Amino acid sequence: MNISERHLTLLCDFYELTMSRGYFHSGVKDQIAYFDVFFRKVPDGGGYAIAVGLEQIIEYVKSINFTDEDIEFLRSKNVFDEEFLSYLKGFRFTGDMWAVPEGTVIFPSEPILTVRAPAAEAQFIETFILLILNHQCLMATKASRIVRAADGRAVSEFGSRRAHGPDAAIYGARAAYIGGCSSTACTIADQMFKTPAGGTMAHSWVQMLDSEYEAFATYCKLYPNNATLLIDTYDVLSSGLPNAIKAFKECLNDEQRKHTGVRIDSGDITYLTKKVRKKLDENGLCDCKIIISNSLDEYIIRDILMQGAKVDSFGVGERLITSKSEPVFGCVYKLCAVEGKDGNIIPKIKISENAAKITNPDFKELYRFYGKETGKAEADLITLHDEVVDESAPYELFDPDHVWKRKVMDDYTLRKLRVKIFEKGKLVYECPSVEEIRNYCKKELDSMWDEVLRFENPHNYYVDLSQKLWDEKHALLKGKGKLK
Repeated sequence: MNISERHLTLLCDFYELTMSRGYFHSGVKDQIAYFDVFFRKVPDGGGYAIAVGLEQIIEYVKSINFTDEDIEFLRSKNVFDEEFLSYLKGFRFTGDMWAVPEGTVIFPSEPILTVRAPAAEAQFIETFILLILNHQCLMATKASRIVRAADGRAVSEFGSRRAHGPDAAIYGARAAYIGGCSSTACTIADQMFKTPAGGTMAHSWVQMLDSEYEAFATYCKLYPNNATLLIDTYDVLSSGLPNAIKAFKECLNDEQRKHTGVRIDSGDITYLTKKVRKKLDENGLCDCKIIISNSLDEYIIRDILMQGAKVDSFGVGERLITSKSEPVFGCVYKLCAVEGKDGNIIPKIKISENAAKITNPDFKELYRFYGKETGKAEADLITLHDEVVDESAPYELFDPDHVWKRKVMDDYTLRKLRVKIFEKGKLVYECPSVEEIRNYCKKELDSMWDEVLRFENPHNYYVDLSQKLWDEKHALLKGKGKLK
């Protein structure tokens, strides 16, 4: 069931409702407010992240409405007056939204989504937007790292049984596929999103039948064109592998043996796969694939491949579906501007003693520079929404974290990263298929330098503020939040 088919209007923090009531009675519920979504740090010390989850946000925003049951529940809280509850009965999203398309490579501090709407509406959708982006961006980014570690070998997402609930399994599988996984074990994700689902057997299959050989032979007869056998139920080298070889030879013909595989789910993977590969080849099963699983992540995969493990594909479960190494993505939703009665945009800034928490003010635009000669992404630029960047002139960029460092772009193309999603409450964007998003994500990653994509100490990708935005931000800081 898609998000739009469930009633999730009250999937919000309670303070969204108390603030909305405050806006309502303070006379500012209809004042136009701008909120940015951005994140501050890439998980796992990485150099990039991937934006995923926009389709589910769209489904939610389109379907927001308060039912009679919702109103009655809120009335029972003894917090909300009848005038405000009457307002909620007709509540709909009537604002605008801009976002980077799903699959876009993103970096810290970038406004990956902006909401422009009456204050009460813009405030109310905060929680849902964040929970979707924080989950799916995390899953896609982790999947991308794992796929890169696999170095061209297929990676299947195996994590449903370790996921933090049904939605985490379903949408985690979706995001992992966009991030580069070739398939999933989650059947319903295939039904909903056409993320290819596959799987073979568990240890219980081998245990249920009278012998390991019988389990393998029966499976080969049931699935002669795609027989993959789990060979570590008892002992890989003395039992599982010999029985698998025997079953392949006795139950399959020459053509069918070209489409076989063995899976190992425990033990010293590097040692076992070397032994298994040697034995398979000696028995004429050179096309038989070796699949491994068992608490894998990008670091384990990288290490065993460096040690010479003979692996054709990976099944990755708990450390992907929970992003076990760093399970929080960290998107935030911050007010950046309001509109005055005359329609002028008034910038807003959040000031903190923690410099990382000082926000970038105003309604903004996001651009990416590409080198004309290489086609590679070189830097991103955040500007005021109405600024024009002259592509015919050199552009000097500064590293915001190291302001003495600069980069001059003099032979480049410029791309606006965000597209309009809603206009006056109407959806004006057509969501691509998951397959199209996955292909777009691959192109995005291909446009990045390898130095940005490496696991440890990645290259610090430039995300700069335009001079106008920089000046405005610092004027607000000097004025303690107001322009002087």
